Amino acid sequence: MKIGYFGDGKWAHEAFKKIMSDKDLEIVFVVLRYDKKDQVLQEMAEQENIPVIVHKNINSKEFQSLISQYEADIFVSMSFNQIFKTETINLPKYKTINCHAGKLPFYRGRNILNWALINDEKEFGITVHYVDEGIDTGDIILQETYPITDEDDYGTLLMRAYSGCADVLYRAVKLIQEGKVQRIRQSEIDAVGMYCGIRKEGDEVIDWSQTSREIFNFIRALCFPGPKAISWIEGKKISINKARMIPGAHKYKNIEGQVLGKTDGGLIIKTGDTVLEVLEYDYEGIVRIGDRLKAHE
Repeated sequence: MKIGYFGDGKWAHEAFKKIMSDKDLEIVFVVLRYDKKDQVLQEMAEQENIPVIVHKNINSKEFQSLISQYEADIFVSMSFNQIFKTETINLPKYKTINCHAGKLPFYRGRNILNWALINDEKEFGITVHYVDEGIDTGDIILQETYPITDEDDYGTLLMRAYSGCADVLYRAVKLIQEGKVQRIRQSEIDAVGMYCGIRKEGDEVIDWSQTSREIFNFIRALCFPGPKAISWIEGKKISINKARMIPGAHKYKNIEGQVLGKTDGGLIIKTGDTVLEVLEYDYEGIVRIGDRLKAHE
């Protein structure tokens, strides 16, 4: 099976290696993102003598003419950022598929692992689906779910998703190659589904009026290698990378965001319901008991 591969980032690297390990699969070209060229993926392709393409518009006649010469049987998208239109989708025999680190039809859209943690999910999904002109709305080919525990954070989910996407995508390609796909319409699972918007600068600010559980989830959703959750103490930024729920902490009214105590390297901070222990943070200066963390400078 000849594959036209559209990809970017660690997700695409791992899946590329998985596909290349199968002698019955051949990647005939690689398309990089136009706005941010993945040098690692480019080098991986060049080492295998695979043509690398960068194009501003994958739906243009020029691009379609260019890739048609490779006679790919299927197009595979792994973290590619252009929207495929019908003509491009339908160019190869087996159409176009995409791997999405979300449990479709829920968690369509962007920054899915962050949103899954923020929403206190107990699992996240990886889905390979046929591409249509919607956003993550095509028929499902294969889906797997992975548990989320309180020990997980953005970093641990990301590592699991890198390997999981490579595995699920490879298995989906083999199902197509072997003619064993049983397509599932997303509407058969849920008629409405769910979309998540892209997170931008400013979305990492903590709202201390939320519950300890909500803030715990928010902090672990944005931890390294994410931007980290932030607050402000008298105009100076404090970045928080890790926090801990305190077993048995009581609910009571008090000053939300106030530092009420210190632990070995940590801080006890009042939330909207109980208190939360901040374990890892960056701050230029000394945080004192009585300081107030706020959502603005």
